[in-house]
Amino acid sequence: MELLILFGTFVGLLLIGTPIAFCLGIASLATVVYMGLPPLIVFQRMNSGVSSFSLMAIPFFIYAGDLMVRGGIAARLVALAAGFVGHFRGGLGQVNIAASTLFGGISGSAVADASAIGGLMIPQMKARGYDVDYAVNVTVTAAIIALLIPPSHNMIIYAISGGGGISIADLFTAGIIPGLLLAMALAVAAFFVARRRGYPTEPFPGFANLGWRALQAIPGILLIAIIFGGVRSGVFTAAESSCIAVVYALLVTLLVYRGLGWSGFVEATLGAARTTAMVLLVIGCAASFGWLLAYLQVPAALTGFLKAISDEPLVIFLLLNIVLLFLGTFMDMSPLIIITTPIFLPVVTAFGMDPVHFGVILILNLGIGLCTPPVGAVLFVGCAVAKIPLGQALRTIWPFYCASLAVLMLVTYIPALSLWLPSLFR
Repeated sequence: MELLILFGTFVGLLLIGTPIAFCLGIASLATVVYMGLPPLIVFQRMNSGVSSFSLMAIPFFIYAGDLMVRGGIAARLVALAAGFVGHFRGGLGQVNIAASTLFGGISGSAVADASAIGGLMIPQMKARGYDVDYAVNVTVTAAIIALLIPPSHNMIIYAISGGGGISIADLFTAGIIPGLLLAMALAVAAFFVARRRGYPTEPFPGFANLGWRALQAIPGILLIAIIFGGVRSGVFTAAESSCIAVVYALLVTLLVYRGLGWSGFVEATLGAARTTAMVLLVIGCAASFGWLLAYLQVPAALTGFLKAISDEPLVIFLLLNIVLLFLGTFMDMSPLIIITTPIFLPVVTAFGMDPVHFGVILILNLGIGLCTPPVGAVLFVGCAVAKIPLGQALRTIWPFYCASLAVLMLVTYIPALSLWLPSLFR
């Protein structure tokens, strides 16, 4: 009965359009009251959910990404990507994917990637004769790469939700090969769609021009090396690296690129504060919801249920992928990570999966969900930038979905894709 109240209240509030944080918090409070426990428990769990020092990294990574967007780094990364891959078939589609890969290593946010790169690339692609649905499809699916390439604040949330014993440095490292593999798969899909539709190529700018573009982009790209190298080497923690990223972003945008004005600085600061407040409220409410699931022994029950279905790990992992893909279609990423990690992590470890490997699978699953209705935040951003209805993009997005799902299956069933690189640093 407790689970019925918990999930019934949550789903009911979700269906009437209640914000996700309030859905989680009210459902938790209603269940605790029904069970006769002190309501104060819900607020204690909310407080403990946002009290981790590692969570300090999230607002600063968001802030650094916003500063770099407004300071001109996104435009320079697009120019660099255009020089390298613009001369391939459907050149601007390839540029879009390459730019998302580069920018993902700075922003760590799929929504920021879709907004920044989409804002630059979608109008250009429309002006040069590309169908707008193709431009949106490439933009939104390429934005998933940002979730895998470090720094990904969602990986920090996963590490905390897993009990704090999972290395953030290992998670950052584990996402690199899957992220690059996803970029290549999307590039192949974009190539074949572009060839079928007869899209043009862009002229090669010449090696001298390409070198100049690379030189202009180096200060921004160095941010990736500073964050990843510092965390991986142990020189500083993820939270400390996020603060360094903000200072570096300010120096680059003010002194090197000189593209950040006072109004842009104020907007970036206020935007980061608003986003942080929303994210932390969701994390706190999701923490109380997740604690109730653990208190009601949902993970143990789920493990027993799955073992009754099959003892074969390959079957279990496929079922979990299906469940995560389904959940990702109607819930935001951060609360899903907090809710599902305590449930599914004991299950996958019982079947022999490494927690770092599962973290990459979880992030990729939920990232695909961000491009899938009815609650596909990244898909909504792409359609809003292009000013087209959702249905127009969905009718032709399937080649990019197929490419993403193929990478998901490879990452799931070939653990070395995630675990080989972290093993080199141990």
